[in-house]
Amino acid sequence: MARHITAITDLTTGEIDELITKARDIINHPDRYQDACRRKKLATLFYEPSTRTRLSFEAAMIELGGHVLGFSEAASSSAAKGESVADTVRTVCCYADIIAMRHPKEGAPTVASLHATVPVINAGDGGHNHPTQTLTDLLTIQMEKGRLGNMTVGLCGDLKFGRTVHSLITAMCRYPGVNFVLISPEELKVPSYVKIPLKKDSVPYTQTTSLTEVLPDLDILYMTRVQRERFFNEDDYIRLKDSYILTPEKMELAKKDLSVLHPLPRVNEISVAIDQDPRACYFRQALYGKFIRMALILKLLEVDA
Repeated sequence: MARHITAITDLTTGEIDELITKARDIINHPDRYQDACRRKKLATLFYEPSTRTRLSFEAAMIELGGHVLGFSEAASSSAAKGESVADTVRTVCCYADIIAMRHPKEGAPTVASLHATVPVINAGDGGHNHPTQTLTDLLTIQMEKGRLGNMTVGLCGDLKFGRTVHSLITAMCRYPGVNFVLISPEELKVPSYVKIPLKKDSVPYTQTTSLTEVLPDLDILYMTRVQRERFFNEDDYIRLKDSYILTPEKMELAKKDLSVLHPLPRVNEISVAIDQDPRACYFRQALYGKFIRMALILKLLEVDA
């Protein structure tokens, strides 16, 4: 029976640690894995625009010696003719060994998994979950800090619609000694359902509208863009889009070993002047995304290398 990953909670912390260990081994010994998925096929079903997630999945499969097929927008698939997600997945399972799906509707990858005979990976569903981005974030934090616990993590920007934020909170609250600082405008605060595991496990967190006040206390700063595509009202987007802009002047307030992460794409919430700061991790983070997805593909296909 195929195993699916639709949320980060589909993986135990032990499994996450194993994936991180595997990803690090891939980084250090890429030649060992170059034929691991020979003759295997990954289908990328992307109903919503993507650069890093789609290309990193494709690069991951190619570097494992496999092949890629699929579509990069709904308009180029039979969804444009009205085909359901369930029927699309039933069909694609005839051609592929594993599926990565991005969809604008929350829960679509879960629906797909109910009808799939091959593993389905959620590559982002609306404002809900993005488990492989979270794996990317965790690998980045492990590579930069050498640990996943005992730190203060600031999450800044669109915390209401930010699926990467929701998944990261859910993942990191399972590690000891993590303290969250939630930085957002009142209108873009973390939804109450995302805070349930924080309250259940008594994980400390604070909410604030001021980045500069809390910046000196942070070990990790996870910046996010205000997502235009999630707003129903253009005026609200325009009013909120520049709520937080990280500049070199603000970075002077931060710890010398702060790590700045961003799931990308960036609009203007991080000044390009920060790109040369060694504390800027977001382009390294994009690279780590390929390696952790390689590890996950190997796990779900039950391939040893």
